[in-house]
Amino acid sequence: MHILVTNDDGVFAPGLLALAIELRKIGKVSIVAPDRNWSASGHVKTLSRPLRAKEVTLSDGSLALACDGAPSDCVALPVLGLLDEPIEMVVSGINPNANLGHDVTYSGTVTAAMEAAIWDLPGIAVSLDAPEYHRGKLDYSTAAKVGARVAEVAWKNKIPGNTLLNVNVPYCKMDELKGYRITRQGLRVYRDELVRRKDPQGRPYYWIGGEAPTGVPEEGTDFGALTRCFVSITPLSLDLTAYDCKEALSGWDF
Repeated sequence: MHILVTNDDGVFAPGLLALAIELRKIGKVSIVAPDRNWSASGHVKTLSRPLRAKEVTLSDGSLALACDGAPSDCVALPVLGLLDEPIEMVVSGINPNANLGHDVTYSGTVTAAMEAAIWDLPGIAVSLDAPEYHRGKLDYSTAAKVGARVAEVAWKNKIPGNTLLNVNVPYCKMDELKGYRITRQGLRVYRDELVRRKDPQGRPYYWIGGEAPTGVPEEGTDFGALTRCFVSITPLSLDLTAYDCKEALSGWDF
C-alpha cells in the first residue's frame, strides 16, 4: 500500500521520521508535512492563498515535501494529485503528547486523519503519552511500532467509511505494554487560566496559560486505557450528530 505520513509538528519533527521508518516495513511511504508547527490548530483548510510544497531532506537522508499549509492541506494536496501515485492510507503523527477526549477537536494530528476520512481513505492518528513539559529527547520507538501495527491490521480489515482511528500510546518500552484496547473518548479536564500582561509600551496582551490538562481515568475510555498501560484505539466518526438529542429538540417550539 502507498501510505502518506504527515503530522502537525512540522516536517523535521523526530516523531514523524520514527513513524515513517516503521511504516516503510509494511508499504511505500511518502511524506508531506507542514513546514512549521501547527499544534492545536484544529481542522484548517487553506482556500484564500496559494500553497507551496518544496522538497527537503530528513536526517536519515530520505526525501519529504514541506508544505506551507496546515496538516489538512498536507493530506488534501496529495489526494488531489500532488504525488505521482495515489495514496491509499494516511497515518498522522507521532504527536509528542496524547490526544484524548476533547483534544481531538483541537489536534492537527487528529484532523489530518479526519481529512483522510473525508476523502474516503483510511486515516490513523498516532500520539505518544509523553510526560508533560518533558525535557530532552523523547523515545518514539514504541509508538512507531504500534502505529505500524495498527496500520497493518487496519489495512487488512478495512476501517469503516467516515471513520478514523485515534491511537494513543503509553510512554514505555514495547515489552511493558499490556496490550491494545478499543476505547471511547474520555473526559479531558482542562485547567486553563487567563494570564494578563503588558508589553513594553504598556498595552495589554493576553496568554492562555495554566497547568497541564488531566483526565478522568474511567474504564473503557482512552484516558483510562493509558493509565493502565494499554494502547488506546478510539474510532471517531465524521458524523457529529447528537442522535440522543434529536428527540428532545423535536419537542421544542421554534
